[in-house]
Amino acid sequence: MMSFTWMAWTWPTAIFFIAIGIALVAMTLLELKRPTVMQRGFLPMATSRGDRFFISLLSAAFIHLLWLAVFGSGSIALASVVAVVWACALLRWG
Repeated sequence: MMSFTWMAWTWPTAIFFIAIGIALVAMTLLELKRPTVMQRGFLPMATSRGDRFFISLLSAAFIHLLWLAVFGSGSIALASVVAVVWACALLRWG
């Protein structure tokens, strides 16, 4: 039997992965209801809704890493706010 005791599963970690799973299911349902039209916004290439979602997830990771490097872990919630605002802008106008 496989043991997952080596992983640091906490409630915030579980909530994060559950939220990503819910977002992926929502994106799949939205794609079935309204298929993606490739669009070109402020990104230098035409992207689909899924492309912009993936880029927003990668960007959120980099925003948090940069925030930790510059400000430390004291105000990480502000990095989350910045990441959510960036993701909303990217999904809408990217």
